[in-house]
Amino acid sequence: MATAKFRLLTKSNNAPIYLGLSIKRGLTPRVKTGLFINPSEWSTSTGLPKQNYNSNKNLSTDLLDLKNYILKKYNDASKNGVEVGTPWLKHNIDVFFNRANETNQSELLTDAIQSIIDEAPTRKNAKGGIGLSKSRENGLVSLKNIIQEFQENKKFKVKDVNVNFGKDFLKFLLNTKKYQKSTALKKLADLKTVCNDASLNGIETNIQYKKINSTKPNNENILYLSPQELQAIEQANLLNEAHQNARKWLLLGCNIGQRGGGLLELNENNFVMRNGYEVIELKQQKTNKNVTIPVLETTKEIIKSGLPYKISIQKFNEHIKEVCRIAELNEMTKGSKITVTKKGKGNTEKRKINGTYPKWQLMSSHVCRRSFASNLYGILPTPLIMQITAHSSEKMLLNYIGKNTLDYAQQIADFYTLQAMKEKKESKLTIVKNASNQ
Repeated sequence: MATAKFRLLTKSNNAPIYLGLSIKRGLTPRVKTGLFINPSEWSTSTGLPKQNYNSNKNLSTDLLDLKNYILKKYNDASKNGVEVGTPWLKHNIDVFFNRANETNQSELLTDAIQSIIDEAPTRKNAKGGIGLSKSRENGLVSLKNIIQEFQENKKFKVKDVNVNFGKDFLKFLLNTKKYQKSTALKKLADLKTVCNDASLNGIETNIQYKKINSTKPNNENILYLSPQELQAIEQANLLNEAHQNARKWLLLGCNIGQRGGGLLELNENNFVMRNGYEVIELKQQKTNKNVTIPVLETTKEIIKSGLPYKISIQKFNEHIKEVCRIAELNEMTKGSKITVTKKGKGNTEKRKINGTYPKWQLMSSHVCRRSFASNLYGILPTPLIMQITAHSSEKMLLNYIGKNTLDYAQQIADFYTLQAMKEKKESKLTIVKNASNQ
């Protein structure tokens, strides 16, 4: 039968308390318990703290409970043929003190994030396939680095993530890291995903993590190009070939409603004939959805001299700013633009800074899809817009273009007004027809 005994191995102040497990000759693992005591308060005869110190009574209780727990675990291990040694003893001591769990998984928050990163190539993704995207993986790496900065010398466990943790972390993201609200809330959403994954793997979590608010805010500054502004861009006198090419991509993008990444991948193979109609067929990179877009006369006019040549998304964003500057899109507009700031020696970081800027300075590839949806809302039936933009719900589309329920109600009212006018017109035509037959 195994025996367990506590002892000190040093006479220095705040000495660590060890637990030794005597199993048989040659097998006597000994591990630090993580508890400490002044050697003058320790009884070598009992192997426990001296009881004439009130502060040691709770310590004695913890040590006796630990001893009983370890001996019970040893008996269970012996029955099941589990190998018992130093790693086994250390793990079970950590489990007793809630430093680890039964499955030998770390309960540290940063380790839970790293676990998902390590499994990225084989994890199921949102598209139903296997393997997380590089951007998703980078987002998790970023989250881990931010948590490490946030916790400083602490070691947060997954179970520490509760509502107050969420509030403090959000303040840190907004005030210290200077993130946009949308970016900060995305980090909170990622944090909740990590906690949910840890819970599924048997790691203790705080039920409050589900109550952390990570709802994406409504779009406050909707940036799009109006038909008049698109006309100004089309008529702008551009002397630079790169700017002319970027303008063609920009006009095409605003005409077919796709994200920059998918737009700039278009080639002749995407243009096909279906049932006598020329359409553009593509698979959206972000959502993995198949999209079919009719080739309208305006689209044909834009590309009558051929598709624009390939450029990177970075060059596209750079060039369309200059195109819009030349087109004199100078209206002061609320928005955010990326600003590079110095951080330490030779280090820089990019942050979106809110402010009011000339509109051309705010241009980026995302203006294409938003311009398409905004300009056609109320003209083209909403389900058809969604089919092209690949929004999964009307609510998402309305938030995307900055429309609220009042705008939606107005669209419905306009529809019924138009229907009433049609019925009234048809009624008058019927009366005239009856009169002519008499």
